[in-house]
Amino acid sequence: MTQNPPSLADLENMAHKALGTIPDELKRHVGEVIIRVEDFPDEETEDEMDLASPFDLLGLYRGVSLPLQSVSQPRPGIEMIFLYRRPILDYWCETGDDLYDVVRHVLIHEIGHHFGFSDDDMERIEGED
Repeated sequence: MTQNPPSLADLENMAHKALGTIPDELKRHVGEVIIRVEDFPDEETEDEMDLASPFDLLGLYRGVSLPLQSVSQPRPGIEMIFLYRRPILDYWCETGDDLYDVVRHVLIHEIGHHFGFSDDDMERIEGED
């Protein structure tokens, strides 16, 4: 029996569920962040990130990270986290990790970038919960 892969909506639902479980160290700072799931990054993003393949990017934070925001300047736009379905599903198949855990990890990683955390900081935060 063939099963369909998780849809964009399935991953978006997982991401919203995962958002409610992020560690307190991140949760206390999260405001209005929009989560958007797309199959792949767009061409502009591929060029900007100098990707060899669209499968090289699992997620992306778009907006001005908090350490770079200024109190004298209004927010320059909507804060968004993009999750890329096909690269996430590819990673999931390669690793055998639980799909929800993969989505949650990518979401935490992108939220961490929003707050200016390093990859080491995010690994420590994830390990604490």
